[in-house]
Amino acid sequence: MWRGLWTLAAQAARGPRRLCTRRSSGAAAPGSGATIFALSSGQGRCGIAVIRTSGPSSGHALRILTAARDLPPARHASLRLLSDPRSGEPLDRALVLWFPGPRSFTGEDCVEFHVHGGPAVVSGVLQALGSVPGLRPAEAGEFTRRAFANGKLNLTEVEGLADLIHAETEAQRRQALRQLDGELGHLCRGWAETLTKRTLKYGHWRWPWVHIYEMPGAGRDSAQGHT
Repeated sequence: MWRGLWTLAAQAARGPRRLCTRRSSGAAAPGSGATIFALSSGQGRCGIAVIRTSGPSSGHALRILTAARDLPPARHASLRLLSDPRSGEPLDRALVLWFPGPRSFTGEDCVEFHVHGGPAVVSGVLQALGSVPGLRPAEAGEFTRRAFANGKLNLTEVEGLADLIHAETEAQRRQALRQLDGELGHLCRGWAETLTKRTLKYGHWRWPWVHIYEMPGAGRDSAQGHT
């Protein structure tokens, strides 16, 4: 574990510090010109399924599927009838939530459709979204990738989110939640700052063990055990 954490800290001190810091909100997300959509809840029959969109056409898609002139109040659930924009056929009565950027998970305009979880309903809503110009199905992990690119999550928090989704035990859940809350990122930032100061002091990169002992959280016994 310590070897991996020291590697993160060393890389952060040497070059780009995306390991422990969020990217600037001015950076463009990959494929930021497109609006993506996907089923965010699990596959299969369920009481409620959540379908999300992210991108500049999210508000337009919400208006199209609800045949509404105005968007609902931001971050408030509203009951709306969803219809297929191609045929006008009703698809479902759903709760919709509008999250204008940058106050959203990805930092972009986002919409959530909370629909009934039957396969026909989910398929119908996904097909309806796919018929809206400017929308396309999301790639695997693309919502999280956009959140990272827009400075909403740093890399250690992204890893924590993935671990939390796949956690099967209470210990895994607790550890993943701590990482998602920034505990590991905070530790790495402290180490990176210490290493950067040492680099500036000596004028070039050095890894003297005596300075490792001075880093917060790194004991002499732990360091010697991983040489």
